[in-house]
Parts: sequence; C-alpha cells; structure tokens
Amino acid sequence: MFIDIPRELEAALLGLSLQDWELDGPFLAAPTVEHYRSTLAALPQFERTAAALSDALTGKSGGYAVLRLGGLADVLGAGDRFRRLATAFAAQVAVPFSPFPKWPLWKDIGVKVDKDPGKSSGTGYNAFHMDLVNATLPPDFTTLLCVRTDPRDGGPSILSDAHAAVARLPEQTRALLAEPAFHYGTFFDLNGVGEECKPFPILDGTEPGRGFVRFTAKMLERSELGRPQAEVARALEEELVRGQVSFMLEPGDYLIVDQRRFLHGREALGNGQEKVPAADRRLLLQLFLRAPSGSAAAR
Repeated sequence: MFIDIPRELEAALLGLSLQDWELDGPFLAAPTVEHYRSTLAALPQFERTAAALSDALTGKSGGYAVLRLGGLADVLGAGDRFRRLATAFAAQVAVPFSPFPKWPLWKDIGVKVDKDPGKSSGTGYNAFHMDLVNATLPPDFTTLLCVRTDPRDGGPSILSDAHAAVARLPEQTRALLAEPAFHYGTFFDLNGVGEECKPFPILDGTEPGRGFVRFTAKMLERSELGRPQAEVARALEEELVRGQVSFMLEPGDYLIVDQRRFLHGREALGNGQEKVPAADRRLLLQLFLRAPSGSAAAR
C-alpha cells in the first residue's frame, strides 16, 4: 500500500508548474481537474504510478494507499506548489472538494493541547471513525498529507478493514448494526455532503461487503445510545482494533483512504506536547474526494 515515486517521475514533477486551482462551489472545477489529470498523464512513469495507486485503492485486498512524496516535499517544502502537486494526484482518484466553507480546499489538522484529547487535533487516542459519518453523502475518500511528524515520536496512523470486521461479528449483531438507531455529532454549515442523517444505521443496507460502515467509536462516549446499540457498537470497535494496521506517516506521505472500505484513526501523540512550540507540532493537511456517480468507489 506504500507507493514510491520513480526517480524519473519525481524529477519531472519538480520541473512542473501547475496552474492554481479553481473551485466550482465546494468542488475542484472541471477544467482544473482536466488540467491536472492531463498534465500528470504526460509525465514519464506516471502511468505505472497511477496503476499502482488504483490497485492499492480498488484491488481485492486494497482500500488505502500512501504515496511517498517526501522527495518532492524536501525540495519544495509544504507551500502552494507542493499542495498543487498533491491535489493533482488526488484528482487522479476522484474530484477533490471541501465540505467546510471556511476552508478553501485543504484543512489544517494541527495539535492543540487545550482541545478534547480524542479529537483529530487533540493529543490523545483518536478512535476509529469515518469522516462526516452523519451526512447522507459522506466523502468517498478522506486523505491526509503529512507536513510534520510528532517530534515526541507519537501519533501513528491506524486503519482497519470495516467490512472484514463486520463479517467477523455474529449475524444477530450485524442485524442490530443495520437498524437506524445510531447518532453522533452535529451538522451545520457543510457543503457537498447532502443532508443530516439522524439517526443512521451503521450498516447501510447494501449487499455484504459493500457500502459505508457508518461508524465512529466516539459515539460510545459522546452519544446517548440504547444498551443494545452500545453493545453492538462496542463489539464492532473491538473487531476493528483486532484487525488494525498501524504505521507512521513521514513528511510528504500522502494517505488516501476509501471510506467505503476502511475506517481510520490515530494513536496518541507523545507525552509533553505542551512543551513543544506550536510551530513544531505534528501537522497534517486534510482533503476530501467525491467519486463520480456510478464508479466502483461510489457503490
């Protein structure tokens, strides 16, 4: 699932100057998508890299990929030019968009020591979840671009195959997970993700192994669930942890996760974050992707 950029392609990317992106509402505008796709397609070794990315995301055992863009980050830093290149790679998968009006495309996920430790910008364990779990149209892909790692050597990413975890549960548990009896979070000031889904089923009713597994372990602590719902949600969380993979993102690593197949989270950051200057703390950039209607990733 880790994809290295061939040297010939990396050299071509370093010499590339992509145009600034334009948005059409919350989505990357079609002319920008076409420009990014066609420009990268003409580069040496890109077809090979794109095929590896596609296989990692859509292959039988796939569902996530990490593009190793560290060589580009070392030269370009994390500024606009590097972000345009990352956006161009994302546009090969699906259409980039921002559901948050106050963030033009990429959203910063830094570290705030006074934040709830379990939140994405907190310092503690960020339990398994899918992003925008309570939207009728959640993003098909969530992506995270690493700018800085935790100087205290914490915060490895965790991922788990949601459908494999569900398949290990008893039939009666799966039946309860399919009932629209779960809820989590608020819903306001969002674009491109439909309406609020409340309550929602964790299993969305499609055939086994398909569709979203609408789960966030945070509902166990922050939502008032009935006892049966809490028990089956806890059972699913345990299976997700049982099947998890863990790895540390390095600067320039670009993680792309198919939300219909995998759930994600993060282990706790290293101790003593309050002693680390804010400008030196772990920093990720988040971007969401919408797959075209009818594509494999949208089913």
